[in-house]
Amino acid sequence: MAIPGSFHALTSSSVRVKIVDIGANPLDAVPQYNTLLRGGHADIIGFEPNTDALAKLNGMKGPNETYLPNAIGDGKRHTLNLCASSGMTSLLTPNTEVLNLFHGFPNWGQVVSKIEVETTRLDDIPETEGIDFVKIDIQGAELMVFQNATKRLADALVIQTEVEFLPLYVDQPLFGDVDVFLRSQGYAFHRFFPTVSRTIVPMLVQQDIYAGLSQTVWADAVYVRNFTRLSRLSPRQLLAMAAILHDCYQSYDLVLHILLEHDRRTGEKMAPTYMTGLTGQAAAPAAG
Repeated sequence: MAIPGSFHALTSSSVRVKIVDIGANPLDAVPQYNTLLRGGHADIIGFEPNTDALAKLNGMKGPNETYLPNAIGDGKRHTLNLCASSGMTSLLTPNTEVLNLFHGFPNWGQVVSKIEVETTRLDDIPETEGIDFVKIDIQGAELMVFQNATKRLADALVIQTEVEFLPLYVDQPLFGDVDVFLRSQGYAFHRFFPTVSRTIVPMLVQQDIYAGLSQTVWADAVYVRNFTRLSRLSPRQLLAMAAILHDCYQSYDLVLHILLEHDRRTGEKMAPTYMTGLTGQAAAPAAG
């Protein structure tokens, strides 16, 4: 299926989405939520304790973007391990036993300095009230953040979190640990976006240290509020959830399912309008 227009263009919805990006270091050229943000349909609160990365974010931010220097965690004091590659800087200690199994990681994960930082619980930051979408990538400390953000998780609708399948950091919670906790908070696993593999040493594929082969190492995992219990969400939440899933993940089938519930509740015709814009075909009526 060809990528259609934005959710707002297809439905004429005016819903506005509030995004929190934890670890907003602009390592990726385009954030996943870029369509929502650039279309003027989202406000973002980003957190980045790295001063250079924070300066870069503030230097290129738009009118609906706010970036703060907080290190998000459990509200306690921690040691931040600054690594040779800023993408591996973490509150956790790099696990050399595992890193040595993969090309490049022993160098990238070298700790060049350590600093003491005071972390802040997401629940204790007023600016994060009423969030819809959480994107988090803080190198192994994601579960710590979630465990200290249960109030914010009760509001949020979609979470994109990095998860690991091998402990790249000492005592790092893995995908299974994160999955169990988020399910306990009323979320359902939706998809990986994407998974990343690496080649185990000494084999090298086409002389490319970034090339993967058999071992999946990490992924971004997308969780959504349990879509078998949509009656617990307000009509506004349903539209916000649909907008995120359409623009960020092209999850068109789940979007339609959500819109059918929205229409059942409100009497509107958002689902058929969406389906017509998406494919040129009218939506089928909801089962049951």
